[in-house]
Amino acid sequence: MEIKLPVEIVKGTLSGAKRNSNYNKAKIQKVVNGETSYYQFSLFTDKQVFHKNLNEEELEIFINEMLDVNFNNMEIFTSEYVYGYRITSKGKLLTNKRRNNESFLEVNHNKKKNYLLNEGMIIPPLIDLGVMTSDGKVVKARYDKYKQINRFLEIIDDNIKDEKKLKIIDFGCGKSYLTFILYYYLVEVKKMECEIIGLDLKNEVIDECNRIAEKYHYDNNLKFLKGDISTFEQSSNIDMIITLHACDTATDYALYHAIRMKCKYIFSVPCCQHEINSQMDSSYLHLINKFGILKERFSAIITDSIRANILQYCGYKTQVMEFVDLENSPKNLLIRAVYVNNAPNNKIKKEIDALIEETKINQTLYNLIFNNKDLSDN
Repeated sequence: MEIKLPVEIVKGTLSGAKRNSNYNKAKIQKVVNGETSYYQFSLFTDKQVFHKNLNEEELEIFINEMLDVNFNNMEIFTSEYVYGYRITSKGKLLTNKRRNNESFLEVNHNKKKNYLLNEGMIIPPLIDLGVMTSDGKVVKARYDKYKQINRFLEIIDDNIKDEKKLKIIDFGCGKSYLTFILYYYLVEVKKMECEIIGLDLKNEVIDECNRIAEKYHYDNNLKFLKGDISTFEQSSNIDMIITLHACDTATDYALYHAIRMKCKYIFSVPCCQHEINSQMDSSYLHLINKFGILKERFSAIITDSIRANILQYCGYKTQVMEFVDLENSPKNLLIRAVYVNNAPNNKIKKEIDALIEETKINQTLYNLIFNNKDLSDN
């Protein structure tokens, strides 16, 4: 017995679990992502939700497999009709068809802003973060965070549209769910071949992140290791480096390794620029230094301007953008750099040198790049 599905399916449900079924129910949701679309098939047990992203042909095959083994009832919604299917105890298939009174609502729903992660998708990290309910609805009180997450993905997606395979390192990963959300987006939505390594100093962070990766069934290609950014060694090519929680000079070491490996993409949110803050004692800066918050912000601007300009000098097309950190909420800066192999610009180097001399500071990335003979000779 094989069911032929109607065209232009919008959503669907499977219920009436068979006696030995592994699942309680299932949901189907069409997801539109720009010019492409797919179907998210979510399978529910008592404690977990499993999901698959399928094209139209795969969906029909998978639904027939589910009805053979796990479910007796199904409803399929198109914009015009609702199709009902029921398998009797004797194995006979009964069907019915009625007008879909929700069609007007569906049209209105599609007029909402399209995000990279749309409402209705079952995304385990967003559910555990409290941004989504278990059935894929955005929690109203967490809508700002939902938009922030999508914005973070958009910043990355803008630069990787033609990529099919990526190897990524997240330096100072912490317990952020952004790593898991990024992995979900690249693998489940974009269907990319992706490997992510998260690096952190704390054993408890590494253990917890590996546990979560295993829980989501991401652990084959998403791994977390204990390691110090400053002494990191990587033999294979890395395509992207992310630093969202690397404090103070840890950001400099992460950027240094990215430059050394000629990583194609860098996304860095610097924080806690203590190194320069402690050195800002020039007499002409007294008007700034006597107010702690102004000294802190000025130190951050000096530090990040040096970093951004060094990236430009080293062959990167660099932008400094506003970014709202999910963990802390205040507006931060994000440095986005794409390697374009530009020749070193001596004018930029002279301007960096002038700033270093004027402020009488000692900056880690500057020292790593310009006082490292092996690198500066390349």
